[in-house]
Amino acid sequence: MGLFEKIQETASFIQQQMTVKPKVGIILGSGLGGLIDNIETPLEINYSLIPNFPVSTVKGHGGKLVFGRLGGQDVMLMAGRFHYYEGYSMEEVTFPVRVMKMLGVETLILSNAAGGTNAGFNVGDIMIIKDHINLFPEHPLRGHNDERLGTRFPDMSQPYDHALIDLAKTISAETGINIRTGVYIGLQGPTYETPAEYKMLHTMGGDAVGMSTVPETIVARHGGMRVFAVSVITDMGITDVPVTITHEEVLEAANAAAPKMAKLVATLISRM
Repeated sequence: MGLFEKIQETASFIQQQMTVKPKVGIILGSGLGGLIDNIETPLEINYSLIPNFPVSTVKGHGGKLVFGRLGGQDVMLMAGRFHYYEGYSMEEVTFPVRVMKMLGVETLILSNAAGGTNAGFNVGDIMIIKDHINLFPEHPLRGHNDERLGTRFPDMSQPYDHALIDLAKTISAETGINIRTGVYIGLQGPTYETPAEYKMLHTMGGDAVGMSTVPETIVARHGGMRVFAVSVITDMGITDVPVTITHEEVLEAANAAAPKMAKLVATLISRM
């Protein structure tokens, strides 16, 4: 079975159970699953029940699709994403984005926990991603291109939608949510970066670094979807004194910032 046929099979299975028609898709990062609590009349489907879906293996990630209403709009939410470092191929990592597109999703909202490479940032900051640098060892569009999914050479001059970024900035000013904007660098992981790597990444133009988001953004843009993404800064590796970073501390910092992120996203969706 080819990729397009797999997407059709999965979308058909999900569609039979959906009670909404989502135009907005959301993918939640580590420790940011609390947004689910804001979903009205939720319908949940465990990944393990969905044909062709991988299963998330990372602590802090759920393992289910959630459908319902958020900000007055129908949404489709992934509680738990898939990562390249888990051993999945890029096709598997980005497969849910393809399914979202086939189900009618037009705008993809991404969130992640990220390390800060900009010394002006602080743990707990919310950073709107304005651009990214792709340093993954495999490109999600490598290989045969199916024109039914998108063009062979997609434009990436505006990977993150400027209108949505401007709207989020307006909302932050109105609600008092302090936000940053910056460039996200995507790396394979699963190790956190060394102090020298943090400094290198900032020197090359990055404000935050993480192990997700970039492949999903590329595939979403390949499919013609609008993308908005935010990082929660959970650690600061760009220091003169090396700081030990643990996944538990990352989750703790993400959980602390999650309510602000949830409020920003819900308000953004309500005004789209």
